[in-house]
Amino acid sequence: MEGAELEAAQQLFGDRLELAKRYTEHLASSGIVRGLIGPREAPRLWERHVLNCAVVQELIPEKARVVDVGSGAGLPGLCLALARPDISMTLVEPLERRVQWLNEVIEDLELTNVTVLRARAEQAKKELKNVDVVTARAVSALIGLIDITLPLLKGRGQLLALKGRSAQDEVDKAKKKFNRFGVRSAEVLTVGDDLLREPTTVVRIEL
Repeated sequence: MEGAELEAAQQLFGDRLELAKRYTEHLASSGIVRGLIGPREAPRLWERHVLNCAVVQELIPEKARVVDVGSGAGLPGLCLALARPDISMTLVEPLERRVQWLNEVIEDLELTNVTVLRARAEQAKKELKNVDVVTARAVSALIGLIDITLPLLKGRGQLLALKGRSAQDEVDKAKKKFNRFGVRSAEVLTVGDDLLREPTTVVRIEL
């Protein structure tokens, strides 16, 4: 990592940049060996994954209680927890091997603002209270994603779904379900325009 990538990482992670580097080393080693990240992703972990996720932190309120659904390799959950030590992050992941890896990384980095909950999002609703923000990346199309994420907010807060170029199309297809959950607004945003070569597209749904 050098040049513009390094500048972006310094701005996003500040004095926790060394921790972010260690996390990325975990992704590039045990993350690949244990099937959480594809081998071809190794050369572009910073640009395509870590920084792509970390820029979303600008949309999260101060001291928010955040739940990352389908956390997998900690994208975006661990990136956000590293960039924002003020937030409380719960990583929700159903697969045991991924949960084990996440716990190992959290222990190694000595992160005190992150916990892991082994559950499907539908089951997690009973365990989680006072959630302000739910995040998700590469979990499912928005029309299905809102069914498993919006109930976690219990009528208040926001969903931040990291999406690609089809974001607006996904919002349009999901609109018919919005009334059921009391959606107040849904918008497609880009974040990281001033830091990344390819900014991150986020669908923000507010209750």
